[in-house]
Amino acid sequence: MAFESLSEKLQNVFKNLRGKGKLSEADVKLALREVKMALLEADVNFKVVKNFVNSVQERAIGQEVMTSLTPGQMVVKIVNEEMVKLMGDETTELTLKPGSEITVIMMCGLQGAGKTTTIAKLAGKFKAKGKKPLLVACDIYRPAAVDQLQINGEKQGVPVFAMGTNHKPVNIAKAAMEHAAKNGNNIVIIDTAGRLHIDEDMMDELIEIKENIHIDHVILTVDAMTGQDAVNVAETFNEKIGITGVILTKLDGDTRGGAALSIRAVTGKPILYIGMGEKLSDLEQFYPDRMASRILGMGDVLTLIDKVQAEIDEDKAKELERKIKKAEFDFNDYLDQMQQMKKMGGIQKLVEMLPGGMGGMGSKANMKDIDWDEGENALKGIEAIIYSMTKEERRNPDLLNPSRKKRIADGAGVDISEVNRVVKQFGETRKMMKQFSGMLGGKNKKKFRMPFGL
Repeated sequence: MAFESLSEKLQNVFKNLRGKGKLSEADVKLALREVKMALLEADVNFKVVKNFVNSVQERAIGQEVMTSLTPGQMVVKIVNEEMVKLMGDETTELTLKPGSEITVIMMCGLQGAGKTTTIAKLAGKFKAKGKKPLLVACDIYRPAAVDQLQINGEKQGVPVFAMGTNHKPVNIAKAAMEHAAKNGNNIVIIDTAGRLHIDEDMMDELIEIKENIHIDHVILTVDAMTGQDAVNVAETFNEKIGITGVILTKLDGDTRGGAALSIRAVTGKPILYIGMGEKLSDLEQFYPDRMASRILGMGDVLTLIDKVQAEIDEDKAKELERKIKKAEFDFNDYLDQMQQMKKMGGIQKLVEMLPGGMGGMGSKANMKDIDWDEGENALKGIEAIIYSMTKEERRNPDLLNPSRKKRIADGAGVDISEVNRVVKQFGETRKMMKQFSGMLGGKNKKKFRMPFGL
C-alpha cells in the first residue's frame, strides 16, 4: 500500500514525542530531522521537504506548543495541517459547462501510466453525475490503444469515437467535436498518445490539438510508482502545454508516494483524482486532508463512508434496517452484505481506511503480518456454505438441524464444524446488528450505514 513505510516511520517519530510530558526545542528539532529523512526516503522533492520542515519547525517551537498540556499531540496537529497545505488545502473540482454546452478534456501522459484506463474511469464518474461523456481515440501509435478504449468504454456504458489509426489526431479530435454536438454529448474526453519518454513530436501533437480545438482542461496522468520522476514529468508537461491538474495512478501499489506530496508544491497544479486499483470504479476524488490522515496513520473514515454510500442501495438499506430491528436479518442479507464489501474493494482496502489501520486495534506495522488472502478465502468459504443452503434455510436459519448442516457441509465441500462456525457467527452478527441499529439514531442513521462485517 502507498505510504506504508512513510506512515510507519512518522508514527514512530510521533509516538516518541507523545511520550514526553514537556518538549524542548532540541526534542522538536530531533523529531523533525527524522521526519525529514522519512520524507526524503519516500521520494518527496528535496526543496519541498526543506520548506515543509522549516514551516513545521517555526510553528512547533512557538509558545502554543511548548506551553501546551499535550505538546506531542500539538506537533502532530501542526504536521497534519502543514501536510494538507502542501497538497493543496482544498479539494479541486473540475469546472464543467452547464447543460448541453460541451466541456472538452484532453488527457495526456507517458506510456504505462494507465492513461487509457483512467479515461474510462473518469468517464464513469461523469456519467454517474448525469453527464453524457464521449471518449475520443486519438492514440494512433500504441498497438491496440483504440481497442482498449473501446472495450473500457463499453464496460462503462460510454460511447467511443474512433477513426482507426490512419488519420491525424487533430483531425480525429475535430470530427469528434462535430459528432458530440450532433449526438448531445456534453463532455468530450480526448485520449492522446503516450510515449516512453517526453519528446518534441509528442508535445507538438498536443499543442496542435490545443490550437485547433478549444480545450477546457488538460489533465496529466502520472504513475505514482515512478516517484520523483512523476513530479519531473508533471513539471515538464506544465511548462510545455499548460496543465489543469493531475491524476495520480497506482497509488494502491508498493510505492513511496512522494509524488502526491510534491506535485502541487512544484507545479502549482492540483491533484484531481487518485487511482486506487485496477477496477474501472477504482478512481477516488483527491482530498488533501484525507490523504494527510492516511499518511499519518489516522485513517480515512470519510472516504470509507463515501464508498459505503456509493455502493449501498438506499431502498435495500432501509429494508435491511427494518429487518435488523425486527430480528428478521437472514442469510440472504448476510450474503448481500459480503458482496457489498467486495464491491468496495475487499477487507484489506476497507481496514486500511480505519484509524491506525485496524480501527485502533493495531498499527500499520502489524498489518504487514496479516494474511489478507486468507481473509478473502474465508469469505468465499462462507459464501459457498450459504449457497449450499435451500432458499427456505437461508430465510429461516432456525431450520438448520444437524442433518441439514451435514448436507450443507457436503455441498460446500467443507467439514460440518465449518458450517457450525458460520451459523454461530451469523447468530452473533444478528445480535450485534440489532444492538448497533438501536445505537444509531436521528441523522446518523441515514448518514452511516455500514456493512455488517466491519
